[in-house]
Amino acid sequence: MTNRERERQTLNFGRPEGRGAVEETFYPWDLTLMRFVEEGLPRELADPITSRKEPEEERYLRAGWGEGVLALETYLGFDPVRRIKLVVPVLGEADGSRPLVRGWEDWKKKKEEAEREIEQSFSQKAIERVYGSLVERHERGEFSLRMNLEGFFWIPRELLGIEEHLYAFYDEPKLLHEINSFVLKFYETWLGRILEVVQPDVVYLQEDLSGKNGPMISPEFFEEFVGDYYRKLIPQMKAAGVENVFVDTDGDFKKLIPNFMAAGVDGFLPMDVNAGMDINEVRAEFPALKLIGSFNKLRIAEGREAIDQEFQRLLPVIRQGGYLPGTDHQVAPSTSLEHYRYYIRRLQEAMQEAGTEAKRLGG
Repeated sequence: MTNRERERQTLNFGRPEGRGAVEETFYPWDLTLMRFVEEGLPRELADPITSRKEPEEERYLRAGWGEGVLALETYLGFDPVRRIKLVVPVLGEADGSRPLVRGWEDWKKKKEEAEREIEQSFSQKAIERVYGSLVERHERGEFSLRMNLEGFFWIPRELLGIEEHLYAFYDEPKLLHEINSFVLKFYETWLGRILEVVQPDVVYLQEDLSGKNGPMISPEFFEEFVGDYYRKLIPQMKAAGVENVFVDTDGDFKKLIPNFMAAGVDGFLPMDVNAGMDINEVRAEFPALKLIGSFNKLRIAEGREAIDQEFQRLLPVIRQGGYLPGTDHQVAPSTSLEHYRYYIRRLQEAMQEAGTEAKRLGG
Protein backbone atom coordinates (compact mmCIF):
# COMPACT_ATOMS: atom_id res chain seq x y z
CA MET A 1 0.00 0.00 0.00
CA THR A 2 1.42 3.38 -1.00
CA ASN A 3 1.54 6.36 1.36
CA ARG A 4 -1.09 8.11 -0.70
CA GLU A 5 -3.46 5.14 -0.61
CA ARG A 6 -2.88 4.66 3.12
CA GLU A 7 -4.02 8.24 3.76
CA ARG A 8 -6.99 7.79 1.47
CA GLN A 9 -8.10 4.62 3.23
CA THR A 10 -7.68 6.25 6.64
CA LEU A 11 -9.70 9.35 5.80
CA ASN A 12 -12.40 7.42 3.94
CA PHE A 13 -13.33 5.23 6.90
CA GLY A 14 -11.50 2.22 5.51
CA ARG A 15 -9.31 -0.37 7.22
CA PRO A 16 -5.79 0.36 5.92
CA GLU A 17 -3.45 -2.56 5.60
CA GLY A 18 -1.34 -2.87 8.76
CA ARG A 19 -2.01 0.61 10.12
CA GLY A 20 -3.52 3.98 9.37
CA ALA A 21 -1.61 6.98 8.07
CA VAL A 22 0.77 8.61 10.54
CA GLU A 23 0.70 12.33 9.76
CA GLU A 24 1.01 15.67 11.55
CA THR A 25 -1.55 18.46 11.34
CA PHE A 26 0.95 21.32 10.98
CA TYR A 27 4.73 21.40 11.27
CA PRO A 28 6.15 22.90 14.52
CA TRP A 29 6.62 26.60 15.24
CA ASP A 30 10.00 28.11 14.33
CA LEU A 31 10.92 28.54 18.01
CA THR A 32 10.07 24.90 18.60
CA LEU A 33 12.33 23.82 15.75
CA MET A 34 15.14 25.98 17.14
CA ARG A 35 14.76 24.20 20.47
CA PHE A 36 14.75 20.82 18.72
CA VAL A 37 18.04 21.74 17.02
CA GLU A 38 19.59 22.50 20.41
CA GLU A 39 18.39 19.08 21.55
CA GLY A 40 19.76 17.11 18.62
CA LEU A 41 17.65 17.70 15.50
CA PRO A 42 19.98 18.16 12.50
CA ARG A 43 20.07 21.88 11.67
CA GLU A 44 19.81 21.18 7.94
CA LEU A 45 16.27 19.88 8.56
CA ALA A 46 15.13 23.02 10.39
CA ASP A 47 16.80 25.75 8.32
CA PRO A 48 14.77 25.33 5.09
CA ILE A 49 11.58 25.81 7.12
CA THR A 50 12.63 28.66 9.41
CA SER A 51 14.49 30.66 6.73
CA ARG A 52 11.34 31.32 4.65
CA LYS A 53 13.49 31.78 1.54
CA GLU A 54 11.24 31.37 -1.48
CA PRO A 55 12.16 32.05 -5.10
CA GLU A 56 10.32 34.95 -6.71
CA GLU A 57 8.42 32.56 -8.99
CA GLU A 58 6.90 30.99 -5.86
CA ARG A 59 5.58 34.21 -4.40
CA TYR A 60 2.05 33.03 -5.10
CA LEU A 61 2.52 29.47 -6.40
CA ARG A 62 4.26 27.86 -3.42
CA ALA A 63 5.72 24.38 -3.38
CA GLY A 64 9.47 24.46 -2.68
CA TRP A 65 9.14 25.04 1.08
CA GLY A 66 7.06 21.86 1.29
CA GLU A 67 10.09 19.74 0.39
CA GLY A 68 11.77 20.88 3.59
CA VAL A 69 8.70 20.06 5.67
CA LEU A 70 8.48 16.63 4.06
CA ALA A 71 12.15 15.94 4.85
CA LEU A 72 11.68 16.99 8.48
CA GLU A 73 8.53 14.95 9.02
CA THR A 74 9.93 11.86 7.32
CA TYR A 75 13.05 12.05 9.49
CA LEU A 76 10.88 12.24 12.61
CA GLY A 77 8.83 9.18 11.63
CA PHE A 78 5.73 10.57 9.92
CA ASP A 79 4.43 9.32 6.59
CA PRO A 80 5.44 11.65 3.73
CA VAL A 81 3.05 14.55 3.13
CA ARG A 82 3.94 17.15 0.51
CA ARG A 83 2.45 20.54 1.36
CA ILE A 84 1.73 23.22 -1.25
CA LYS A 85 -0.09 26.55 -1.22
CA LEU A 86 -1.82 28.93 -3.59
CA VAL A 87 -1.78 32.59 -2.51
CA VAL A 88 -4.33 35.11 -3.81
CA PRO A 89 -2.34 38.17 -5.00
CA VAL A 90 -4.92 40.58 -3.61
CA LEU A 91 -3.38 40.03 -0.18
CA GLY A 92 -0.08 41.49 -1.31
CA GLU A 93 1.87 42.59 1.75
CA ALA A 94 -0.87 41.64 4.25
CA ASP A 95 0.55 40.68 7.61
CA GLY A 96 -2.48 41.16 9.84
CA SER A 97 -0.98 44.19 11.63
CA ARG A 98 -2.80 46.94 9.71
CA PRO A 99 -5.76 47.28 7.34
CA LEU A 100 -4.94 47.38 3.65
CA VAL A 101 -8.44 48.35 2.56
CA ARG A 102 -10.45 51.08 4.31
CA GLY A 103 -13.18 51.47 1.74
CA TRP A 104 -14.14 51.22 -1.92
CA GLU A 105 -11.31 53.44 -3.21
CA ASP A 106 -8.66 51.34 -1.44
CA TRP A 107 -10.29 48.17 -2.73
CA LYS A 108 -10.31 49.47 -6.31
CA LYS A 109 -6.56 50.18 -6.10
CA LYS A 110 -5.86 46.83 -4.43
CA LYS A 111 -7.84 44.98 -7.07
CA GLU A 112 -5.97 46.73 -9.88
CA GLU A 113 -2.64 45.85 -8.24
CA ALA A 114 -3.74 42.23 -7.91
CA GLU A 115 -4.79 42.05 -11.55
CA ARG A 116 -1.35 43.30 -12.61
CA GLU A 117 0.32 40.73 -10.34
CA ILE A 118 -1.81 37.96 -11.81
CA GLU A 119 -0.89 38.98 -15.34
CA GLN A 120 2.82 39.01 -14.47
CA SER A 121 3.06 35.98 -12.19
CA PHE A 122 0.50 33.44 -13.43
CA SER A 123 0.73 31.34 -16.56
CA GLN A 124 0.33 27.73 -17.54
CA LYS A 125 4.11 27.45 -17.82
CA ALA A 126 4.57 28.74 -14.28
CA ILE A 127 2.01 26.25 -12.93
CA GLU A 128 3.66 23.34 -14.70
CA ARG A 129 7.12 24.46 -13.57
CA VAL A 130 6.16 24.74 -9.89
CA TYR A 131 3.58 21.99 -9.44
CA GLY A 132 4.25 19.75 -12.42
CA SER A 133 7.47 18.45 -10.87
CA LEU A 134 5.38 16.81 -8.12
CA VAL A 135 3.13 14.79 -10.38
CA GLU A 136 5.24 11.68 -11.00
CA ARG A 137 6.09 11.06 -7.34
CA HIS A 138 2.54 11.83 -6.28
CA GLU A 139 1.01 9.46 -8.81
CA ARG A 140 3.41 6.73 -7.67
CA GLY A 141 1.99 7.22 -4.20
CA GLU A 142 5.33 8.27 -2.74
CA PHE A 143 3.59 11.01 -0.77
CA SER A 144 0.13 12.43 -0.27
CA LEU A 145 -0.46 16.01 -1.33
CA ARG A 146 -2.07 18.66 0.90
CA MET A 147 -2.93 22.10 -0.45
CA ASN A 148 -3.66 25.26 1.53
CA LEU A 149 -5.95 28.04 0.26
CA GLU A 150 -7.09 31.24 1.96
CA GLY A 151 -10.83 31.29 2.45
CA PHE A 152 -13.72 33.70 2.08
CA PHE A 153 -13.68 34.82 5.71
CA TRP A 154 -9.88 34.91 5.97
CA ILE A 155 -9.11 37.16 2.99
CA PRO A 156 -11.53 40.03 3.79
CA ARG A 157 -10.31 39.97 7.40
CA GLU A 158 -6.70 40.25 6.27
CA LEU A 159 -7.58 43.16 3.98
CA LEU A 160 -9.87 45.10 6.30
CA GLY A 161 -8.52 44.28 9.75
CA ILE A 162 -10.24 42.14 12.39
CA GLU A 163 -12.61 44.69 13.93
CA GLU A 164 -13.31 46.52 10.68
CA HIS A 165 -14.14 43.22 8.99
CA LEU A 166 -16.77 42.35 11.59
CA TYR A 167 -18.40 45.78 11.25
CA ALA A 168 -18.39 45.37 7.47
CA PHE A 169 -20.95 42.56 7.64
CA TYR A 170 -23.42 45.29 8.66
CA ASP A 171 -21.92 48.46 7.18
CA GLU A 172 -20.31 47.30 3.91
CA PRO A 173 -21.85 43.99 2.80
CA LYS A 174 -21.49 44.92 -0.89
CA LEU A 175 -17.77 45.45 -0.40
CA LEU A 176 -17.40 42.00 1.20
CA HIS A 177 -19.25 40.42 -1.72
CA GLU A 178 -17.09 42.36 -4.19
CA ILE A 179 -13.91 41.05 -2.52
CA ASN A 180 -15.15 37.47 -2.37
CA SER A 181 -16.41 37.54 -5.94
CA PHE A 182 -12.92 38.54 -7.03
CA VAL A 183 -11.41 35.71 -4.96
CA LEU A 184 -13.89 33.19 -6.33
CA LYS A 185 -13.14 34.19 -9.93
CA PHE A 186 -9.41 33.88 -9.21
CA TYR A 187 -9.86 30.37 -7.82
CA GLU A 188 -12.19 29.29 -10.61
CA THR A 189 -9.56 30.34 -13.13
CA TRP A 190 -6.18 29.60 -11.59
CA LEU A 191 -6.95 26.87 -9.08
CA GLY A 192 -8.86 25.23 -11.89
CA ARG A 193 -5.74 25.25 -14.07
CA ILE A 194 -3.57 23.93 -11.22
CA LEU A 195 -5.98 21.04 -10.66
CA GLU A 196 -5.59 20.11 -14.31
CA VAL A 197 -1.90 19.54 -13.56
CA VAL A 198 -1.97 18.00 -10.08
CA GLN A 199 -4.80 16.83 -7.81
CA PRO A 200 -4.17 17.26 -4.07
CA ASP A 201 -5.57 14.56 -1.81
CA VAL A 202 -6.64 17.16 0.76
CA VAL A 203 -7.37 20.84 0.10
CA TYR A 204 -7.99 22.95 3.18
CA LEU A 205 -9.41 26.45 3.29
CA GLN A 206 -7.81 28.66 5.90
CA GLU A 207 -10.56 30.57 7.71
CA ASP A 208 -9.99 30.98 11.49
CA LEU A 209 -13.53 32.26 11.95
CA SER A 210 -14.05 30.98 15.49
CA GLY A 211 -12.79 31.83 18.97
CA LYS A 212 -12.94 30.16 22.34
CA ASN A 213 -16.52 31.35 22.85
CA GLY A 214 -17.78 30.25 19.44
CA PRO A 215 -17.96 31.47 15.82
CA MET A 216 -17.38 35.14 15.03
CA ILE A 217 -20.30 35.18 12.59
CA SER A 218 -23.85 33.87 12.73
CA PRO A 219 -25.08 30.94 10.65
CA GLU A 220 -27.01 33.46 8.52
CA PHE A 221 -23.91 35.52 7.78
CA PHE A 222 -21.92 32.35 7.15
CA GLU A 223 -24.41 31.27 4.50
CA GLU A 224 -24.36 34.61 2.70
CA PHE A 225 -20.68 35.57 2.92
CA VAL A 226 -18.90 32.18 3.05
CA GLY A 227 -21.16 29.22 2.34
CA ASP A 228 -22.56 30.53 -0.94
CA TYR A 229 -19.00 30.88 -2.27
CA TYR A 230 -18.12 27.36 -1.12
CA ARG A 231 -21.11 26.04 -3.02
CA LYS A 232 -19.65 27.45 -6.22
CA LEU A 233 -16.01 26.50 -5.62
CA ILE A 234 -16.12 23.07 -3.96
CA PRO A 235 -17.98 21.28 -6.80
CA GLN A 236 -15.28 22.49 -9.19
CA MET A 237 -12.59 21.02 -6.93
CA LYS A 238 -14.48 17.75 -6.61
CA ALA A 239 -14.95 17.50 -10.37
CA ALA A 240 -11.20 17.98 -10.81
CA GLY A 241 -10.39 15.02 -8.53
CA VAL A 242 -10.02 16.54 -5.05
CA GLU A 243 -11.57 13.98 -2.73
CA ASN A 244 -11.32 15.78 0.60
CA VAL A 245 -12.08 19.47 1.19
CA PHE A 246 -11.32 20.58 4.74
CA VAL A 247 -11.62 23.85 6.64
CA ASP A 248 -8.87 25.12 8.96
CA THR A 249 -10.34 27.08 11.86
CA ASP A 250 -9.25 27.46 15.43
CA GLY A 251 -11.73 27.91 18.26
CA ASP A 252 -15.16 26.44 18.91
CA PHE A 253 -17.00 26.10 15.60
CA LYS A 254 -19.59 23.45 16.57
CA LYS A 255 -22.53 25.77 15.86
CA LEU A 256 -21.51 26.11 12.21
CA ILE A 257 -20.71 22.46 11.43
CA PRO A 258 -24.11 21.80 9.78
CA ASN A 259 -23.66 24.89 7.61
CA PHE A 260 -20.15 23.88 6.55
CA MET A 261 -21.30 20.36 5.68
CA ALA A 262 -24.28 21.65 3.71
CA ALA A 263 -21.87 23.83 1.72
CA GLY A 264 -19.82 20.75 0.72
CA VAL A 265 -17.05 20.63 3.35
CA ASP A 266 -15.84 17.10 4.18
CA GLY A 267 -13.91 17.77 7.38
CA PHE A 268 -11.99 20.04 9.72
CA LEU A 269 -8.59 20.66 11.24
CA PRO A 270 -7.01 21.25 13.73
CA MET A 271 -9.85 20.73 16.29
CA ASP A 272 -8.77 23.09 19.06
CA VAL A 273 -9.05 21.16 22.36
CA ASN A 274 -8.39 24.19 24.57
CA ALA A 275 -11.30 26.01 22.95
CA GLY A 276 -13.63 23.20 24.01
CA MET A 277 -13.71 21.09 20.85
CA ASP A 278 -14.33 17.50 22.00
CA ILE A 279 -13.70 15.15 19.10
CA ASN A 280 -15.73 12.32 20.63
CA GLU A 281 -18.78 14.57 20.97
CA VAL A 282 -18.36 15.93 17.44
CA ARG A 283 -18.06 12.44 15.93
CA ALA A 284 -21.09 11.22 17.86
CA GLU A 285 -23.20 14.06 16.47
CA PHE A 286 -21.70 14.05 12.95
CA PRO A 287 -20.55 10.47 12.23
CA ALA A 288 -19.69 11.13 8.56
CA LEU A 289 -17.44 14.10 9.33
CA LYS A 290 -13.71 13.63 8.62
CA LEU A 291 -11.21 15.05 11.07
CA ILE A 292 -7.51 15.92 11.35
CA GLY A 293 -5.80 16.99 14.57
CA SER A 294 -7.44 17.15 18.04
CA PHE A 295 -4.44 15.96 20.09
CA ASN A 296 -3.94 18.58 22.81
CA LYS A 297 -0.53 19.95 21.86
CA LEU A 298 0.11 21.25 25.38
CA ARG A 299 0.00 17.76 26.82
CA ILE A 300 3.08 16.68 24.87
CA ALA A 301 5.25 18.96 27.01
CA GLU A 302 3.86 17.27 30.15
CA GLY A 303 5.57 13.99 29.33
CA ARG A 304 4.81 10.36 28.65
CA GLU A 305 1.90 9.79 31.00
CA ALA A 306 0.03 12.81 29.68
CA ILE A 307 0.70 11.74 26.08
CA ASP A 308 -0.61 8.24 26.83
CA GLN A 309 -3.76 9.67 28.41
CA GLU A 310 -4.41 11.86 25.39
CA PHE A 311 -4.14 8.94 22.98
CA GLN A 312 -6.51 6.95 25.18
CA ARG A 313 -9.02 9.79 24.79
CA LEU A 314 -8.69 9.70 21.00
CA LEU A 315 -8.73 5.93 20.48
CA PRO A 316 -12.52 5.58 20.00
CA VAL A 317 -12.43 7.93 17.02
CA ILE A 318 -9.21 6.39 15.66
CA ARG A 319 -10.98 3.01 15.67
CA GLN A 320 -13.98 4.45 13.82
CA GLY A 321 -11.80 5.74 10.97
CA GLY A 322 -12.14 8.94 9.00
CA TYR A 323 -9.56 10.51 11.26
CA LEU A 324 -5.88 11.51 11.11
CA PRO A 325 -4.76 12.22 14.69
CA GLY A 326 -2.33 15.10 15.04
CA THR A 327 -1.69 18.11 17.23
CA ASP A 328 -4.46 20.68 17.60
CA HIS A 329 -2.11 23.35 16.26
CA GLN A 330 1.63 23.79 15.78
CA VAL A 331 3.75 22.19 18.50
CA ALA A 332 4.68 24.75 21.15
CA PRO A 333 8.27 25.70 22.16
CA SER A 334 7.57 24.26 25.62
CA THR A 335 7.84 20.81 24.01
CA SER A 336 11.12 18.90 24.16
CA LEU A 337 12.37 16.84 21.24
CA GLU A 338 12.38 13.79 23.50
CA HIS A 339 8.70 14.16 24.34
CA TYR A 340 7.80 14.92 20.72
CA ARG A 341 9.57 11.75 19.60
CA TYR A 342 7.62 9.78 22.20
CA TYR A 343 4.37 11.32 20.94
CA ILE A 344 5.24 10.16 17.41
CA ARG A 345 6.02 6.62 18.59
CA ARG A 346 2.69 6.43 20.39
CA LEU A 347 0.94 7.82 17.31
CA GLN A 348 2.48 5.05 15.22
CA GLU A 349 1.20 2.47 17.70
CA ALA A 350 -2.27 4.01 17.95
CA MET A 351 -2.72 4.00 14.18
CA GLN A 352 -2.46 0.21 14.15
CA GLU A 353 -6.06 0.37 15.37
CA ALA A 354 -7.28 2.77 12.69
CA GLY A 355 -10.57 1.68 11.19
CA THR A 356 -10.97 -1.46 13.33
CA GLU A 357 -14.41 -0.35 14.51
CA ALA A 358 -15.44 0.67 11.01
CA LYS A 359 -14.49 -2.79 9.77
CA ARG A 360 -16.48 -4.51 12.52
CA LEU A 361 -19.50 -2.40 11.60
CA GLY A 362 -19.07 -3.29 7.93
CA GLY A 363 -17.76 0.19 6.98
